Amino acid sequence: MALLFSSGHIVDAVLVLVAVEAVVLTLWFRRDGSPLPLLCNLASGAALMLALRAALTGADWTVVALCLAAAGLAHGTEMTLRLRAVPEPAGPRRETPSTRTLMPD
Repeated sequence: MALLFSSGHIVDAVLVLVAVEAVVLTLWFRRDGSPLPLLCNLASGAALMLALRAALTGADWTVVALCLAAAGLAHGTEMTLRLRAVPEPAGPRRETPSTRTLMPD
């Protein structure tokens, strides 16, 4: 069991499951909409697992850093896609304490 972890093969097994999940989600969303935010989420997790694998196998720190940067980029892309997909509320905007001006009338 220790060899499974120290060799990084445990991460390989999980990455295979993530790849299968990505294929299933892509096929599922082909009829219902875009799977892109979810795929970005999976890519972020996969990049984190690759960073773990690199660290477990003694790879150079730059490999770990690149994997972490890729995870951050995928996560940022996912958040951007999700926030752009949020619909604006219908009707007139109401004044809230955060939208009031600080200048007296």
